[in-house]
Amino acid sequence: MHVIQWLCYNIGGYKAHHKSVKLLNRILVDLTKIFGTSYTYSGRENLIKGVPLIFVSNHQSMYDVSPMEYDLSEYHPKFISKIELGSGIPSVSYNLRHGGSALIDRKNGKQAIEEIKKLALYIQENNYSAIIYPEGTRSKDGKPKPFKENGLKVLTKYAKDAYIVPVTINNTWQITQNGSFPLYVGAKVNLHYHKPLKVSDYKFDELLALTEQTVKNSITA
Repeated sequence: MHVIQWLCYNIGGYKAHHKSVKLLNRILVDLTKIFGTSYTYSGRENLIKGVPLIFVSNHQSMYDVSPMEYDLSEYHPKFISKIELGSGIPSVSYNLRHGGSALIDRKNGKQAIEEIKKLALYIQENNYSAIIYPEGTRSKDGKPKPFKENGLKVLTKYAKDAYIVPVTINNTWQITQNGSFPLYVGAKVNLHYHKPLKVSDYKFDELLALTEQTVKNSITA
């Protein structure tokens, strides 16, 4: 898939690369099904088109990313990711570097803000979407950590027409509860998209609190 991405990006540009990333994520999701993992998605009727969207989700596992990116492909999702993931991981690193995501240096606040600002302006201009996990790190037992405000604050400041979509993920943590190997057999993963919140309708503190509460109220761990 790394080679396919390279060919698509360098020959067909963004559109072809985007399709290759969707295929990559489909394969990653299907591979977990070998271990009996099932996926259900709910709340898609809440999603709106023609506006920038900011998907704000809890973070349970590395397996949160592929089902979200695959299911939301039509919204052209981009990620805020730590800069270390931008190299050394076949396919994943290439997508992060060339797909429009923000790679941030957690030790360099100025660089992080500038990268997130670029992402916010990018989704604002193109009516794309961003996915952010404001816990900052995975909650490996499914129990959520407090949301950090910085990344979301920058996104909402510069993507002024955006809507926040709170997303609750359940049970991806089970897949890796034994570590990266062996994977857990039979995890029942659910992703729920809650009703969007228009950024301009709220003060940021209210928006953050409401988003965090909405996400966490539906976590079953």
